Amino acid sequence: MFRVFKYFGLFIVVNLFLGVVLGPLVVFYGPVPALRQMVVGSIMTSRHPMVAEFFLSSARIQEILGQPVIDGVYSVPGQAIQLGNYAKHFDDRLGIEDIQSKRFTGKVMIIYDPTRVKAAVSSRLGDSGETVLEIAKNAGAIAAINGGGFIDPNGQGNGAYPDGVTISNGEFVSVIDEDRKESVVGLSRQGILVVGKYSARELREMDMADLVTFGPPLVVNGKPTITKGDGGWGVAPRTGIGQRADGAIVFVTIDGRQVGSIGATLRELQDLLLQYGAVTAGNLDGGASTTMVYQGKVINQPSSVFGIRYIPTAFVVTTPGKGV
Repeated sequence: MFRVFKYFGLFIVVNLFLGVVLGPLVVFYGPVPALRQMVVGSIMTSRHPMVAEFFLSSARIQEILGQPVIDGVYSVPGQAIQLGNYAKHFDDRLGIEDIQSKRFTGKVMIIYDPTRVKAAVSSRLGDSGETVLEIAKNAGAIAAINGGGFIDPNGQGNGAYPDGVTISNGEFVSVIDEDRKESVVGLSRQGILVVGKYSARELREMDMADLVTFGPPLVVNGKPTITKGDGGWGVAPRTGIGQRADGAIVFVTIDGRQVGSIGATLRELQDLLLQYGAVTAGNLDGGASTTMVYQGKVINQPSSVFGIRYIPTAFVVTTPGKGV
């Protein structure tokens, strides 16, 4: 009996060793490009890009991920949308639909009154972030999605410090560099979605009400920004926000890194937002951050095995007639 357990234990050890040694070789150098793109994209958008960089050169990583989007385009408030034509028709409707494609699932939320969408921040900013659920609850919001990126100086991943520029209810909550152009996504006081690269100094002159730092822009003035390749970020969970010509805001979350939904490329997110009528749209923080909340519940399938990620910012949907 002892000999049986001994050989069984040896079998397990040998197979674990082969898995650890051969697994990365099969993934990074094997004959399955789709698997390689998914894994490399997930790693490069995680907190541990050095894993892929250990096995592959920067040039090879970019070749696997595809052509990156040119992150220099921007939208001009009011150019694609004239809310004055629609404002009197705004109502309190909020619609939710399921996304079902061959390789990913997710949720789409339509908010018909764009002035209900605000950027909210963690109540413990500088100490830690909060989950999207907590941020929504503290804001008295009926719905929310995760917002911008965050700085992780100690590798803790607790979402304490938002990256770049953050504006909430017209107040500049955080500014890393006054003159550095950042890729941002935000709403003007009139409810017009703005995406592109702007500095804090420029934004102070633009009457912005709510804004986070992330990108790239996906749709500008009705036109897609990614016209070649897939955007260069691989396959991962995604969060996006768009605005239709009638002013309605479109929230999108795409689940990933799980059975039945491996995630989407930037181009697939862009095309989905276009499908829902977006004339302006931007990419928000994805990966383990991707979360959609409605009426106090998470309604998508976040990818983190450790629970909902702590983040610094979220776009929330206020209760009709109330602000953040």
